[in-house]
Amino acid sequence: MENLKKIKPQIRSNSAVINLESGKLPPQALDLEEAVLGAMMIDKKGIDDVIDILHPEAFYKESNQRIYKAIKILFETTLPIDILTVSNQLKTQGDLDFVGGDFYLINLTQKVSSSAHIEYHARIILQKYIQRRLISISNEIIQESYDETVDVFDLLDNAESKLFEVTQGNLKKNSEDAHNLVKQAIDKIEEISNQKGMSGVQSGFNKIDDVTSGWQPSDLIIIAARPGMGKTAFVMSMAKNIAIKFKKGVAIFSLEMSSVQLITRMISSETNLPSEKLRRGNLLAHEWEQLNVKVKDLSNAPIYIDDTPSLSIFDLRAKARRLVSQHDIKIIIIDYLQLMTSGTSNKTGNREQEISTISRSLKALAKELEIPVIALSQLSRAVETRGGSKRPLLSDLRESGAIEQDADIVSFIYRPEYYKLTEWDDDERTNCEGQAEFIIAKHRNGGLDNIRLKFTGHLAQFSNLEEDFGTEFQSKMNEFNVSKHSVMPNEAFGDENYDDESDVPF
Repeated sequence: MENLKKIKPQIRSNSAVINLESGKLPPQALDLEEAVLGAMMIDKKGIDDVIDILHPEAFYKESNQRIYKAIKILFETTLPIDILTVSNQLKTQGDLDFVGGDFYLINLTQKVSSSAHIEYHARIILQKYIQRRLISISNEIIQESYDETVDVFDLLDNAESKLFEVTQGNLKKNSEDAHNLVKQAIDKIEEISNQKGMSGVQSGFNKIDDVTSGWQPSDLIIIAARPGMGKTAFVMSMAKNIAIKFKKGVAIFSLEMSSVQLITRMISSETNLPSEKLRRGNLLAHEWEQLNVKVKDLSNAPIYIDDTPSLSIFDLRAKARRLVSQHDIKIIIIDYLQLMTSGTSNKTGNREQEISTISRSLKALAKELEIPVIALSQLSRAVETRGGSKRPLLSDLRESGAIEQDADIVSFIYRPEYYKLTEWDDDERTNCEGQAEFIIAKHRNGGLDNIRLKFTGHLAQFSNLEEDFGTEFQSKMNEFNVSKHSVMPNEAFGDENYDDESDVPF
């Protein structure tokens, strides 16, 4: 009993005392930090293995951060790296005494014998840094969650954005100097040269790609038109080209049509079966075979469709980040911008301000993910009241001038046939039947152009005008087994070969 009496007060007193043993230290690996720095100063191979993995902030100890920064400066200026050059660089930075002088550098080099495992050690250091960042982000989220003045949707968006940065290894960057930027630019130019000038995601429409060099990373592209012009048909044809022909992931956010309706349109375009027949399901035996054979490429294509109605910009960002992270998405398509909401609880602003917020957020998303974002947009009715050809103008963008301001490319789809016009309004007055014009009205980093495409209404399909004609013509030639050596095409399809006009292949 006496022993118990002695123990009880001790337990009681210990419960009121805070000691270091009950505390928590941030994740760290100081021994590996020292081993990595030492290996980098004695072996050039160690530098090559580590320099692309770590950055100064990844080191827990500030003196180690400054030593690594000195090594990185020497590496970037192509100077030799050893204990003497690192010491001199630290003197130049005014950091030598702070890190512990030459004595500390000597100790670092004595702690390693080779750089055999330096890359593995560096990745452990990076993991510890990521753990510290997650702890820091979690603390920030907790503090902000207690703040009643913070909008809950902004809080969620900021939290996911910070976590996404950690996941991607893309933590907030500081300003970069010209030396690094010039090197990156030259590397990019060399890469473009190897890709025959196509630096972005190719649309599959040759003349559009010639003007844009493909849809560029970080660009916001607006494709606008009046209802019925074929905005959705155009981006569906383009998405099919990107996913099937170029094997790149496409994410489509459809706020107007269901995902099944969209994929049915793409099936129609891919199989050349009219969408009306597909909707009714009244296919002939050979058409069922055609459907099953030609749909295989589409079914294996990296296309992801989200048909959430009234999608908020917050939800879009969250979904887009996950898709890019999980499925390597290279381009995002939104159909269409005016059906989105800002997702904030503040409803005091008008619709024009809300659209401005959405367009700015889409541009920010494109920059954050470093992929092109294409958003469809409606045009105002001013187009309909205007006389002449009714070709759209930048001033026709509906509800907000901010769309034009934020976008890197603003383009229009125009089909004169929709307005019962039979000829293009150019000097040649050529027939415009079954044709459309893709008008690039604003191009921040390139030229402007009006590009004509073929539009096949019953297939909801856009295609290259010249190539499509050539393909169609050749298929008719093959179908009727006309030899170019014996019969000229105009003779083969002349009246003398057909008693009934309905037999003519065109």
